[in-house]
Amino acid sequence: MAQNRFSQGPGPSQRQLRVGELIRRTLSDVLLRADVHDPDLNRHSITVGEVRTSPDLKVATAYVLPLGGHDAEDALAALRRNSAELRHLVAKAMTLKYAPQLRFQLDETFDRLDDTRRMFADERVRRDVEGADEDGDED
Repeated sequence: MAQNRFSQGPGPSQRQLRVGELIRRTLSDVLLRADVHDPDLNRHSITVGEVRTSPDLKVATAYVLPLGGHDAEDALAALRRNSAELRHLVAKAMTLKYAPQLRFQLDETFDRLDDTRRMFADERVRRDVEGADEDGDED
């Protein structure tokens, strides 16, 4: 049976991952060099944590966070306001058939990591985890 052209599996294809990483590095370089002519955007030091692309590579969602997490909404608004210029600068540095439409979201990975650490620090959870380890040792 022929395989579907677009991956319907549990995760992104190798091409999506490769193009997403290329966009992430290129976007990081553009933001680092302050190539965009917007003083509101250039006053932020923005980290691009991850870029996820759609299966057809026409839409790329960049997960970003300003350094220290301060003024995150202002930085996100500046990125969205300048997305056309960022798209042009990223496309100029890449050799894709189509320049992907850039979308920006706040990267909440660090918040989830802190929540996970707090959860594992809870006495009840620690007791359950230690109890599960002891049960596994008996096998």
